[in-house]
This record gives sequence, structure tokens and C-alpha cells, in this order.
Amino acid sequence: MQRTRYALTSLTKVVACAILALGNVAQIQAAEKADKKVDPTGTWKWTRPGRNGGADQEFSLKLKLDGDKLTGKLTAPARGGQTSDTDIKDAKLKGEEISFTTSVERGGNTITAKYNGKISGDTIKGKIETERGGNTRSNDWEAKREAAKAK
Repeated sequence: MQRTRYALTSLTKVVACAILALGNVAQIQAAEKADKKVDPTGTWKWTRPGRNGGADQEFSLKLKLDGDKLTGKLTAPARGGQTSDTDIKDAKLKGEEISFTTSVERGGNTITAKYNGKISGDTIKGKIETERGGNTRSNDWEAKREAAKAK
């Protein structure tokens, strides 16, 4: 009887230790996944429909992550078939969530756009809120990262 009780106590200790070990492994894996940062570095492109049935407008966003600092430049369509380059501001990357703003002067007005999105692989999906003259407009955006060119 004492041998059975000893075996049962030993088995209980082994099971308890195994459960604690598995719990610690799961916690470590979750922490590693949470700490693993997405790297948005690269060139991202997307299009949006042109005004009044015009040709689609093409946008390009070059991002660079250096440590915790995210910088970039947005190339957007401008008048007369030209493009304009604008540095992004207030850029933040938290996990898979990215946000930044751009501001441009047009005709004496400042147009501010706030970009928010979630990075999943080589895709960013989110919203753009544009403010002009006190009016705010929201649009969806989905950018795809260009494949890196071989050197």
C-alpha cells in the first residue's frame, strides 16, 4: 500500500512539473512572437481610381526602419502628369501596426493625410484620413511591397 502511495505521489510530481514546464515554454514563445518586429523597409505601391473617370493614380511609398526610427517618402501624382515627393512625419511602428502623416501645400491650403494600416507579409491594409479646409474624408488603402531587385 505504501509503495502504491509513493508511486502515486511521484507520478503527481512528474505531471505537475511537466505542466509547469509546458506553461513556461508557451509563455516564452508568446513573448518572442510579441517582441518580433515587422520590418516595413522597402518600396510599397498602390493605385486609386482617378477623378471623374480619369486614369488610375499610382502611389509609391519608400520606408526605412533603422532601429526604432521609421522614415520614408511618399511619391504621389501631381498636376500636369508630374509627381510630388513628400517626407512622412510622425511615423510609428508598433508590432504590425503602422501610422504616419503627410502634409502638402496646394493653392494656399494645407492638406494633411493620416495613414494607418496593418502590415501582413508584403501587404499593408488600412485607412487614409485626409483633412482639407476643415473637412475630413476617409478611404481604404492597400499597398503591396515590391520585390527587392537583385544586384
